[in-house]
Amino acid sequence: MYQYSLADAMTDKGNFTIPKTSESNMGFGVLGVFLGLLLEVSTHGPLTVPRTSWRHQDLDLMEFSEPGIFNYSTLLLSEKSDALYVGAREAIFQLSKKNVTVRNNKVQWKVAETPVSMCALKGKSKEKDCLNYIRVLQAVNDERLYVCGTHAFQPLCDYLNLTDFSLTGRPEDGRGKCSFDPSQSFTTVMVDGELYSGTSYNFLGSEPIISRYSPSHSLLRTEYSTSWLNEPSFVYADVIKEGRNAASGEDDKIYFFFTEVSVEYEFFGKLLIPRVARVCKGDLGGQRTLQKKWTSFLKAKLVCSMPELNFVFNVVHDIFILKESDSRDTVIYGVFTSQWGNVGLSAVCAYKMTDVEDAFSKGKYMQKATVEHAHTKWVRYNGIIPTQRPGACINNQMRHQNINSSLNLPDKTLQFVKDHPLLEDPVLPIGNRPRLITRDVNYTQIAVERVRALDGNVYDVVFTATDKGILHKSVVFEDNVHLVEEVQLLKTSESIKTLLLSSETRSLYAGSDSGVVQSPTAFCSRYLSCEDCVLARDPYCAWSHRNATCVNTLDVPRPQHGTLIQSMNGDADKCPRVPGLPVKDYQQVTVKPGSSVELPCLVQSNLAQVMWKSNGLILTEASGFHLIGDSSLLIYSVASVDQGNYECWSVEWAPAAKKNFSRLLAGYAVSLELPTRAPDQVGQVTTILGREDAASTHAAEGNDNTERAPLTPAIAPPSYTAPASVSILLTSPPQTDPSLTPPPSSTIKFHPKLHHPPSPNGPLSETKAPAAEYLQHNNSIALLFLFLLFFLLFLCALAYNCYMQYLPAPCMRMRAALLGSHKSASQPEYRACEAGLMEAPAADKINMTEAPTQNGSQTSQNLRALRDTGYETEPECGNGRVTSHNYGDNCAHQEKPFDVDCDSQSIQFADADEPYC
Repeated sequence: MYQYSLADAMTDKGNFTIPKTSESNMGFGVLGVFLGLLLEVSTHGPLTVPRTSWRHQDLDLMEFSEPGIFNYSTLLLSEKSDALYVGAREAIFQLSKKNVTVRNNKVQWKVAETPVSMCALKGKSKEKDCLNYIRVLQAVNDERLYVCGTHAFQPLCDYLNLTDFSLTGRPEDGRGKCSFDPSQSFTTVMVDGELYSGTSYNFLGSEPIISRYSPSHSLLRTEYSTSWLNEPSFVYADVIKEGRNAASGEDDKIYFFFTEVSVEYEFFGKLLIPRVARVCKGDLGGQRTLQKKWTSFLKAKLVCSMPELNFVFNVVHDIFILKESDSRDTVIYGVFTSQWGNVGLSAVCAYKMTDVEDAFSKGKYMQKATVEHAHTKWVRYNGIIPTQRPGACINNQMRHQNINSSLNLPDKTLQFVKDHPLLEDPVLPIGNRPRLITRDVNYTQIAVERVRALDGNVYDVVFTATDKGILHKSVVFEDNVHLVEEVQLLKTSESIKTLLLSSETRSLYAGSDSGVVQSPTAFCSRYLSCEDCVLARDPYCAWSHRNATCVNTLDVPRPQHGTLIQSMNGDADKCPRVPGLPVKDYQQVTVKPGSSVELPCLVQSNLAQVMWKSNGLILTEASGFHLIGDSSLLIYSVASVDQGNYECWSVEWAPAAKKNFSRLLAGYAVSLELPTRAPDQVGQVTTILGREDAASTHAAEGNDNTERAPLTPAIAPPSYTAPASVSILLTSPPQTDPSLTPPPSSTIKFHPKLHHPPSPNGPLSETKAPAAEYLQHNNSIALLFLFLLFFLLFLCALAYNCYMQYLPAPCMRMRAALLGSHKSASQPEYRACEAGLMEAPAADKINMTEAPTQNGSQTSQNLRALRDTGYETEPECGNGRVTSHNYGDNCAHQEKPFDVDCDSQSIQFADADEPYC
């Protein structure tokens, strides 16, 4: 079977070939390859973890929202004034750019009752869809804004005067400028007073266009054809200015980014492909061909893939163009996901503007294929291309040929553009792979800023927003990307719909359905140590040894940068040596015997490993009575062996520096609380056991007259005064019977090394540690107790089986002697009863029909004459029990199927063929 993968379909640049197989087999081959890719990506995909996570409640973020107003999804920053304009549902706000909680102006734009009724008649929701969602906010000049709203599925546009912050009240038709549906994606950009937009032109959303509205020119739009636009989803548009001194003299260009249904390939479902399209600012349309249509419209394919897995990200969500004074240094960043959302991966790809320009100026064109039964519907055009390159902007070379505008272009060139708007050569990302790939994250927005670090290098800092209200901050290096931190911007888990970056205020502005949030670009002051500040690898942050704080480098004058400590490879050895925390300063924790204690240890870095030490020994998960959590150590049922010093260490690996860095985060001195002593025991040294008193165990096992064993003296470790600010979680066990012995502490792996001070009565007579004595004492008691228990059970079982006659002859004799029964007959008779056969002289045989005597002698003879027939069908005829006086009569007169005449037939062997008794 011929297999053609999805990535091959999107990146194949070779000559077109048609496989010699049916289209159905081709479809199954593609499906099989794709399912294999999904499995491989989901199981072997990359795992990128932010180093630091900041919760919303731990940060001092500025938020804005008003009751009853939702959908704050349109934001516009004014760089010339202190203003952030917000377009919401039926309202427009002017907020302070430095503090969004300050509202300077507000204007409402509601829908009249008639348009709402007409919208409801068309099947839309009157409470939700048939309202006015402000979707367009573009600055015309310093005095006016151009605003558009959905206006109950009848989009309208108007001008907003900034002097009094009011609408002119002269709305105009907004079709082609603003979307009808508030949930439909679209994009706009204002260039020199002209509005460029990518949206749908009709109510149903079935006529997508890229248009330009200009006060001085007529409407210019794309051709209504699937080869131009095929169900696009617009995400971004912006202008790239060539500059006045450009050697080629080319016009400025406007780029549109969107995802559309592929026209090149046909599979079982709709295959989505990310695109970049370009139009020229000076385009005026054609004279005869393409009248009032773009003559410069071309589109190319954006590739964002994982080469090692041959997997592509084919849905673009947002684009950010990082502009430079020289357009050749401009870089385009985009966030992508897969069309199949169950993969759970998001990617950030970067493209050079020169590669985009080369695709439009040098790329091959494609044309429709006429071959049937092929999955590829468009192939490379190998014919003759017109002299004036189709889709090119007017440049100096054309002007020398008296082609000063698109109206002068020949019809042959315009017809070629109309039939061949698609370019074959794709735009490949920098490094031919994504800059960043994350798992279980869906990126929705992106913003990028270039920051110069203290080492003199310039780094791209990428901010990506998710559909869960989270912001990721990453730093781009030459060979990899470091994910610095994640910030919970929104209180609730909702999508961030707009993300703007202001270099002036060094702030990020995020818009969502619930409100607007302002966040700083860096949280340097939250790094409390030099190691944390350096290991963050944040170009904004550096450690000030003079102030002993982590500061933002943009807030420090450049002459003082030499006093700051920063390492973009995360080499924390540059930090000054800080003396370790002395043992005397450890936080004192006093615990009652048998209680539980939690020792907190907060680790900011998600990349660090937590290591606990107990008296210099490393604790592991296998350590008994210890539970190592993410932010604490829990010790169950604290005993004397758990006393000592506990240290929490952070161990973090810096890949760029190729070093491990460890730091002491917290230290604790755990000791047991001494019990209250009786008055007659003053002056004595009492043993403190981690479990209950051993004397109680002896009292429980012995009797009341047994004297308690003497206690082994031990000295409790020295105690320290706990600081007033220390808050330790103590959990007391439930009250139990003091006679019960808790389980021994022999399962605890690490025992503290106790240092005993000299006793006031002289040196200790024994050098054995109290813990060892406790273990040895408890083990011997436990073994003795178990031995006695099993021996008692054995005796009970033996007595029961003997009483029930389940044991052989020796036990039967003992039972008869103890109970005084008449069954104490001669041993051979019992053995014969067990074996099932017995030989007796004919003279000793008993006549079963003879009547019994009064003194019972005849009954005794009958018992000795009993023979076991091997069956227990008649309980009244014996079966191992003493029979009644009429036993013989019953057995003689009852006809039973298994009874035989033992007098007429002798018994020879147990397995003989003859019948037996």
